[in-house]
Amino acid sequence: MPSARPETRYAKSGDLNIAYQVVGDAELDLIYVPGWISNVELMWDEPAHAHVLDRLASFSRLILFDKRGTGLSDPVPLDRLPTLEERMDDVRAVLDAVECEQAALFGFSEGGLMSVLFAATYPQRITALALYGIFAKRIWSPDYPWAPKPEARAREIEELEQNWSHTMDLDKLAPSEDEAFKNRLAQYFRRSASPGAAVALMRMNTQIDVRDVLPSIQAPTLVLHRADDLDANVAEGRWLAEQIPGAKFVELPGDAHTLWAGDTDAVVDEIEEFLTGARRGPEPDRVLATVLFTDIVGSTRQAMKLGDRRWRELLERHHAVVRKELDRFNGRELDTAGDGFLATFDGPARAIRCAYAIENGVRGLGLEVRAGVHTGECELFADKVAGLAVHTGARIASEAQAREVLVSQTVKDLVAGSGISFEDRGEHELKGVGALRLYSVANA
Repeated sequence: MPSARPETRYAKSGDLNIAYQVVGDAELDLIYVPGWISNVELMWDEPAHAHVLDRLASFSRLILFDKRGTGLSDPVPLDRLPTLEERMDDVRAVLDAVECEQAALFGFSEGGLMSVLFAATYPQRITALALYGIFAKRIWSPDYPWAPKPEARAREIEELEQNWSHTMDLDKLAPSEDEAFKNRLAQYFRRSASPGAAVALMRMNTQIDVRDVLPSIQAPTLVLHRADDLDANVAEGRWLAEQIPGAKFVELPGDAHTLWAGDTDAVVDEIEEFLTGARRGPEPDRVLATVLFTDIVGSTRQAMKLGDRRWRELLERHHAVVRKELDRFNGRELDTAGDGFLATFDGPARAIRCAYAIENGVRGLGLEVRAGVHTGECELFADKVAGLAVHTGARIASEAQAREVLVSQTVKDLVAGSGISFEDRGEHELKGVGALRLYSVANA
């Protein structure tokens, strides 16, 4: 669930306006230097991205900004690329605007290069340095074998410009994410910079080399890298950490280069412990919600009877019916495992009517479903839901018969006066939950 968007403000860096936001009120000031291109407002529209920012803000006063030429900051002439020195001016301007004398610095990918230079140049303003998915240069040389060779880098830039208006190839940045995530990531890039600006920035990044700066860093430093990162090799992250005096290197499992892909909590856990000395983990939002579980009765038998292709086609039609009714009754789909659905609702009557409509809808496909509905306190983690209420809802669904919507006593009591009628199914001993009186929906 996306977080509420903080107010966007502007700091003056020379003649340019630099967009920034501040979120959180902890004593530790932490400024986040994003990668290649960014947009401080669109960050909050992607649930996984917002989750990372929420976690960082849970233990810091988090300072976000868009580098010049990207996002909501002023554009720059394409024939005059910003230098790292000018980009460091942007960081100083934002820190001054929020009246921050000293801060921890967190740099991601290309933003890590500027972070390295800033930490070495202004040691009096940096209390700690955290780096994720960073590299020291972007062109191969015999003493730096991990970067692309010039012709490969040139081809990468050319292909990017050609595909900017379409779905660009993001398999190197988030290989294990689904196509929906990659489509959203491509859209985020397109809305954060024009194709000319994006290509110009890539060309600038190609020229950067911070190897000689690394031994000058005085701040305590943490270098994080995922083991199978395809965009920046874990070996260059390890080498880079070895060049910074006293730096700690942590290799994490996963193949995503993008900060908000893969196991984001593992990354933030390391940063939190490094900066605060404690690892609290994500703090879930607790809300009262109604959960609905549905699944197809006799699905294994049906699949064997129809064969893989026809069963897959039937499943797609079933999913279409379920999603149509979820949309109609304001349900939020959270998980689809095989032939089952998990959804949440802000009211139990809507959940019951949705389940009833699904059961009627799939009957025309020759399918029978069963459903379970329960209302209770749930824990929300980004786009996932957990807690005893979810476990209880699943157990209730498993007790339902074909073409039956089964609900808990809590749900029955909450919909009193709605016109929905029930039949008492007596007490059931639910594994891991205990004894609960359940009711079958007679008419919704």
